[in-house]
This record gives sequence, C-alpha cells and structure tokens, in this order.
Amino acid sequence: MKEELIHLLCEKSFQYSKDPVFKLASGKTSRFYVNCKPVTLSPRGMYLIGHLVFDAFSDLHIQGVGGLTFGADPIAMAAAFVSEIKQKPVKAFSIRKTQKDHGIVKWIEGDLASGDRVAIVEDVVTTGGSTIKAVERARAEGMIVSRVIVLIDRQEEGGIGVIRALVPDVVSLITRDELLTIHPGTGM
Repeated sequence: MKEELIHLLCEKSFQYSKDPVFKLASGKTSRFYVNCKPVTLSPRGMYLIGHLVFDAFSDLHIQGVGGLTFGADPIAMAAAFVSEIKQKPVKAFSIRKTQKDHGIVKWIEGDLASGDRVAIVEDVVTTGGSTIKAVERARAEGMIVSRVIVLIDRQEEGGIGVIRALVPDVVSLITRDELLTIHPGTGM
C-alpha cells in the first residue's frame, strides 16, 4: 500500500524544480512542493491513507484521530472509517485554525471528551508549526496526545525534531527522499 501511495503522490501531489521556486507557508522557498489534497480527497488515496494511518495507531488504545483543519481532516476521516471496518473504532476530530466565537466556544469538533487519548495527524511537515498548534490545542481541551502521525516528512527543516520535543512518539509514513526516488522529474 505504501508504494502505491508514493506513486499516487508523485503523480498528483508532488512537484520538483531544480531551483527553489515554491514558496512555503514559512515564507521560505523550496525546490519541492507537496499539495496532498488531490490524493487525500481521492477515493484511492483515502483507501490507502486510511489503512496506513490506522496501522500506524492500531497498537495504541486511543479514542480519537485528528488534526488541524483542513490538511488533517480527510486523513483522520479515512483512518476512522478504516478503524470501524477493522472493528477497532476510533473517532475522527478536527481542530479549528481559529476558535469558534459562538455557541459553545471550543477549538475541537468531534465526539471526544477531556481525558481521551488521541493521535494527531498531519499531511505534510516542514517546520512542524501546524502540528505543534494541533498538539497544543488538543491538550488545551484536555486530550492526551499519544502519537503524531505524519503523512509526508519534508525532512529539510527539522520539523519532526521540533514535534518530538512535545510528543516523543512521532511516525512518518513517507519521507521527501522516498518521493524523490520515484518522481520522474528529479533525475534520481
């Protein structure tokens, strides 16, 4: 499944340039760009990602899987769906980028409670900033973050190390180097 997902990401989500032409959320430029949405929102991508993410947390006793909207949402939903099929149900949740200002003011949407154990998921990690926000907001709602699962680790900015300072248990499913090995435009 992983190999098929790497090929799908290279076909639909990963871009490479010999010059650093892609502007990242951090403001820096890079030779690589990954927009996971064409894959995370596709039927085959959801199937593959759901199974791989489920496998990455199936050894834990967690109640929820989620992360910062919008990148984490399809990943969490696919994994929650697979968890039901595998008869080990885990609920999906979504963490807002801005706090809800009406009704019950909260950061997180989903059927979880304070004290629940969760896995935070992220589509792409560069500096780790979005993942850190997700971890902090989950903890602010009283959740216990057991593991962080990253679909793609860009590797060059040290984001995984920054995340490990908050949550020691971090799993990267695919690395930038694995994408570079398969992508036809990199010459590797």
